[in-house]
Amino acid sequence: MKLLPAHPTDRVATAVLLFSATLWGLTWMPLKGFIAQGLPGPLVSLLTYGSVGVLAVALLWHDRAAWRTQWGLVLALTLVGGWANTSFVNAVMLGDVARVMFLFYLSPVWSVLGGWLFLKERIPPARWAAVAGAIVGLWLVLGGPGLGGAEALAFTWVDALSLSAGLAFAANNVIARAAHRVPLRTKTFAVFVGCGLLSAVATALSGRELPAIGAWLWIALLAYGFGWMLLATVTWQYGVSHLESSRAGVILLAELLVSVGTAIAFGGESLSPMGWAGGALISCAALAEALFPPADPTMTETPAPHPIAASGPRTP
Repeated sequence: MKLLPAHPTDRVATAVLLFSATLWGLTWMPLKGFIAQGLPGPLVSLLTYGSVGVLAVALLWHDRAAWRTQWGLVLALTLVGGWANTSFVNAVMLGDVARVMFLFYLSPVWSVLGGWLFLKERIPPARWAAVAGAIVGLWLVLGGPGLGGAEALAFTWVDALSLSAGLAFAANNVIARAAHRVPLRTKTFAVFVGCGLLSAVATALSGRELPAIGAWLWIALLAYGFGWMLLATVTWQYGVSHLESSRAGVILLAELLVSVGTAIAFGGESLSPMGWAGGALISCAALAEALFPPADPTMTETPAPHPIAASGPRTP
């Protein structure tokens, strides 16, 4: 980013990353606005991320010499990261933001298990404890001990989308760490391409008649894709590139706080005491994941794209 110093101080990098986390945390607002206009989730992700993805193809082609030897991992990043984005967008548009965010932030569980199974990472006890806490938190968010007897666990297909988005995002991070020869730019924009492709398939399979989109709504969609999401992605990438991964992970937890806090304050949402307790456990698990990164010194962790756009550690 030419507007920012090439070698920023920690304070500048922290401020930029906090700005990015805030943008991600507020993403639910335009998404809820789009669904209020009658736009289905797959169409929104197609017109926003997919439009960026069309231009991203040129960047991927330009970098092809760098990633050719690991083209299979690039394809995996495209599909897995694309699913993370597409499922997350649809979950946020259709579900309760606070619940969706807590379920999505279970991705530390999948990151630990994926790193242990596929990358042979050494997992410290603190990270295993975080996994256990996150699982208990999931149980509480979904109803906990209040659901017994003949009552079924309150699990909906929107919850399934939220969990699958977190799982895909964690898998995206594992793949990104394995694709060490692939440029970060390729990893980032491959997800836009994947989101566009999967959204196009979902839109075609839905069989729904496409709604009429006026000029102002087109402008809003393009502004969201090329403005909001690109700005959030670039500032995220800048921040995590100039901060230690543990510090970046803690700062990015602001996304969870901003999204849940604003959804309750301005979105008319609420959480039961049990939901708050479960969310607190999940948040603590995410914090532990940030503070206790993979212990394998041979594995260099490369930031992966955000689940909504291309980012992630965005390390939740």
